[in-house]
Amino acid sequence: MNETWIQADDSITLWGIIIIWASVSIFLEQRYSWASKVTGAIIALVGAMALSNFGIIPTESPVYDAVWSVIVPLAIPLLLFHVNLKKIWKESSRLLLIFLLSSIGTVAGTIIAFFTLRNHIPFLDQLSGIFGASYIGGGVNFAAMAAKFDTPGEIVSAAVVADNLMMALLFIILMMIPALHFIRKRYPTPHVEEVEKNHSANDKTLAESFWKRKEVSLKDMALSIGTAFLLVIVSLKIAEFFAGIIPSGEDVSFFNNLLNGIIGDQYLVLTTLTFVALAVFPNYFSGLNGSQEIGTYLIHIFFVVIGIPASITLIIQTAPLLLLFAFIIVAINLMLSLVFGKLFRMSLEEILLASNANIGGPTTAAAFAIAKGWRQLVGPILIVGTLGYIVGNYIGTFLAVWFGTLM
Repeated sequence: MNETWIQADDSITLWGIIIIWASVSIFLEQRYSWASKVTGAIIALVGAMALSNFGIIPTESPVYDAVWSVIVPLAIPLLLFHVNLKKIWKESSRLLLIFLLSSIGTVAGTIIAFFTLRNHIPFLDQLSGIFGASYIGGGVNFAAMAAKFDTPGEIVSAAVVADNLMMALLFIILMMIPALHFIRKRYPTPHVEEVEKNHSANDKTLAESFWKRKEVSLKDMALSIGTAFLLVIVSLKIAEFFAGIIPSGEDVSFFNNLLNGIIGDQYLVLTTLTFVALAVFPNYFSGLNGSQEIGTYLIHIFFVVIGIPASITLIIQTAPLLLLFAFIIVAINLMLSLVFGKLFRMSLEEILLASNANIGGPTTAAAFAIAKGWRQLVGPILIVGTLGYIVGNYIGTFLAVWFGTLM
């Protein structure tokens, strides 16, 4: 970190770089057809990877932590203010099925990866539990399982680097899949088609036509951001309260862990609270212009931060085999998700979001849906993806215990 041009404590410069690059990625996506096909999210992510890998910015900083703790929670309600509640439940039931089927891919991938590499990577039984749990619920489970197994710090650090790079590569692949003609011919793509249908011949790109100029007042911006902050604060306090009084852990019953995972999780409480507010005050929220635009801008900031920790140099130096281990799990998850999705006649958008929610958690899956313009899937994938927080650690524990008897 000390060898980078910009230091981790240079907050104003790091904030400036993140925000400027997010802005540039949005401009490029709406100005040039090549960038529209690549998407602003990938441009944001790859550009950030380049900045960190060339030693311009550090891979860790309190600024990045602030994006996760403030920017991401704030973006979620802003992007839900105009969802169609009637469609939420229909989409949620379909996504729940493909999410559970996709998690089978994670388990299969972890088993194959373990037996392929168990003689080459130390502590692979514990790492299999960590990755198995993480790739059913995201990074929240990674941290929980690493602490549970008390895995050596240097092993965890190498695994984090491999996971970060693998996540960045996965987002790039997921973003590109809907543009592949070979895939489009074989799966229904209703949400992609809806975005394309709104494309005007006068617009340079699909992104420009989707994000048409609209009337937004100062009052709209003030109420949108103020309401979003209110929902974030209330949901955080509610989640903290219940997480504190409902016991959880290894020696606690499944019901208590389940209850803690549901009403003690900030993102699930935030999503639920936002839906309740939408149902109670529909006219208020329908009159707020600009919330989608503000939320999407914040998500592009998030995509910049996702790319920063993906250090290719560290992977080469510390853990190329761990990257291969993670790649096997992710590849099998994605392949089986596509196979199950085809068998159950799921749309391509549902399949990709389910795989994303498994590997990266509900927050990154929602960001993916937002970046692609699939508005009606944002709420459902946040709800369904939270299930991974609950079941992922149980599956990871089972895999670690089983593999431990084989080491």
